[in-house]
Amino acid sequence: MPRVVSVIFPTLATDRIRRAKPSIPAEAPLVIVARSGSKRWLSAVDVNAAKLGLHVGMAAAKAQALVQGLHMIDADPAADLAALERLTLWALSQYSPVVAINPPDGIVMDTEGADHLQGGEALMLSGLVNRFRARGLPARAVVADTWGAAFGLARSIRAETKVIPIGKTADAVARLPLSTLRLSAETIVSLRTLGFKTVGELAATPRAPLALRFGPEIGRRLDQMFGRVAEPIDPIRTPEIIEVHRAFAEPIGAAETIAKYISRLVAALCLDLQAKGLGVRRTDLIVHRVDNSIQALRAGTAKPVRNVAWLTKLLHDRIEKIDPGFGIEKLSLAATMVEPLDDKQMVSSLVEATDIDVTSLIDVLGNRGTHRIYRQAPVASDVPERSVQRISPVADEDGRTWPLTWPRPVRLMDRPELIEVIALLPDHPPVSFVWRGKRRRIKRADGPERIFGEWWQRISEWTAVRDYFTVEDETGERYWIYRSGDGVDAETGSHKWFLHGVFA
Repeated sequence: MPRVVSVIFPTLATDRIRRAKPSIPAEAPLVIVARSGSKRWLSAVDVNAAKLGLHVGMAAAKAQALVQGLHMIDADPAADLAALERLTLWALSQYSPVVAINPPDGIVMDTEGADHLQGGEALMLSGLVNRFRARGLPARAVVADTWGAAFGLARSIRAETKVIPIGKTADAVARLPLSTLRLSAETIVSLRTLGFKTVGELAATPRAPLALRFGPEIGRRLDQMFGRVAEPIDPIRTPEIIEVHRAFAEPIGAAETIAKYISRLVAALCLDLQAKGLGVRRTDLIVHRVDNSIQALRAGTAKPVRNVAWLTKLLHDRIEKIDPGFGIEKLSLAATMVEPLDDKQMVSSLVEATDIDVTSLIDVLGNRGTHRIYRQAPVASDVPERSVQRISPVADEDGRTWPLTWPRPVRLMDRPELIEVIALLPDHPPVSFVWRGKRRRIKRADGPERIFGEWWQRISEWTAVRDYFTVEDETGERYWIYRSGDGVDAETGSHKWFLHGVFA
């Protein structure tokens, strides 16, 4: 069953201006002014302006009179649409093969079969809005069974994210306002005049009188919201995206036939890539069915490639996920992420190569869940939890190494765990400690190793200190523990003890 994500950016126009003009103070109210002839009104307001009572539709002259120091910028719908297109293309490369612009302030994605690559729907949505927020773009996202339901809920919820369980669309949309049905403003006003307030009330009304008075549009929007009529998402494409197509006079459905045409599409795509000196990192297969619905499959690679046999294998491995329904009328294959790739001549040698290329294994495993494959690399930081980062498993070595002055445990806790310690302050190692309800007596200890806070990271670390000890208990288990603070001055830390790692 399709799963559709609708993402909206409530303050996209003002957020775009703030990103383009960082000189505008963060606390200053900002509004966007639209005009038609001599009439000027507010088409968008930021959070600061909304708190002062300004709202969309207010006359610009009135807003300027009410708020001193108001920043007023002329509306630029073309620039807003261009910004939305850039966000859509970014989402296409990161989350789903089927992503489209949903003007004026949103994007829509079909994430069927793609959410597992992000750890599930809930994690996918939270990660999505967090990444937008980090770019200065507050967003709300909803995943549901249909585009209409996700669209309406995203514009009605107060939370940042919401997951509607499969098959629960009708209950979720019953109380939505009529404005979420994507009907014309005149139709919404007329329906409210007749006494309708919610989608549920409208859906429970006999269809014939509504169609006689308003035409088929109300019925179509209701059917799309409740999933009775398919509403395919036409994925965004730009001239830069390399894509090949194959349409069929007669619909196809057999797995062998699908595999044959996928092979031909891959060969054609690789020829186009070779002509431009590119290799593909991510390919999207779009399946257009005769019932006006689409299905998408995504295959990614760790390095840019244009090996026909390998790309064909990656897509063939996922053919079983294709549901042809009543038949497939068109196949499209797009290279949605490419990188430069130079042809290299193979150098023969009498000595067998000792380097083993595991890229193919990474590709196979990565298409089952890319977030689970990574390599750890050192970071220039003395603070243990900041001294390691996850990088691509095929990233080039940069020459950095971990410090060898003091030994480090093979396992660090996700968060240091509080322990109870008996120790003589300020510099003596612990005599015993209690961790997870069990007391451990210390037979040997080494330390302290003093680590200072990184004041350039956070001001609160200006005087922060940790004293680390490597200790061994009576059973031979070795632990890495530390005291927060120097044991004398309270400003350096709480003087509580924590267990941070375990040695092999």
